[in-house]
Amino acid sequence: MGASLTSVWAYFDIVFENTIKYRNNIATYRMEAAGMLEQRDRHILSELQRDARLTMQELGLRVGMSSSACWRRVRNLEDAGVIDRYAVIVNPRKAGFALSSMVNVSLARHEQANVDEFIREVMRHPEVLECFATTGEADFHLRVVVRDIDAYNSFLDDFIFRLPGVSQVRSNIILKEIKADTALPFDTKGDRAGGRTKE
Repeated sequence: MGASLTSVWAYFDIVFENTIKYRNNIATYRMEAAGMLEQRDRHILSELQRDARLTMQELGLRVGMSSSACWRRVRNLEDAGVIDRYAVIVNPRKAGFALSSMVNVSLARHEQANVDEFIREVMRHPEVLECFATTGEADFHLRVVVRDIDAYNSFLDDFIFRLPGVSQVRSNIILKEIKADTALPFDTKGDRAGGRTKE
């Protein structure tokens, strides 16, 4: 009798787990197919962008939902790739990185091998915080952060100038940071004030 009960409970565990996976997959599919987020999701993302350390209970109080409903929506946003990762934002100057620069790089020949090697090498260098391929005069725009001018010269001499296919490099040293934000501008004005919802 005990063995049969164990089998029954094991069966229900599998059914429950598959049901949860199915619901998460459906939610992910709906997000991707619609190409947009529900208002509640935007509100959740807005709060998490301000403080990703919020507990589900704290998040629920801010967005007017139960903690379990918040957990399910956050999981769906993670599974769909809307929430890419969680990170700590460090103040560069206070951490000893006093020099920031925007580096514009042009390639002499746009052969795929040169482009692939440039991208591969850029990905290997942690001094490059961001790299964009853009239209215009330069092919790539890099945001570089280093400790001082000597470190920046070494970055250029030992890395950028040695890459094959690079024809022109222009540096724009950042004198003063006016604005540096990472939060996307979600519109949460349509959210209902107060109250709690189940989903």
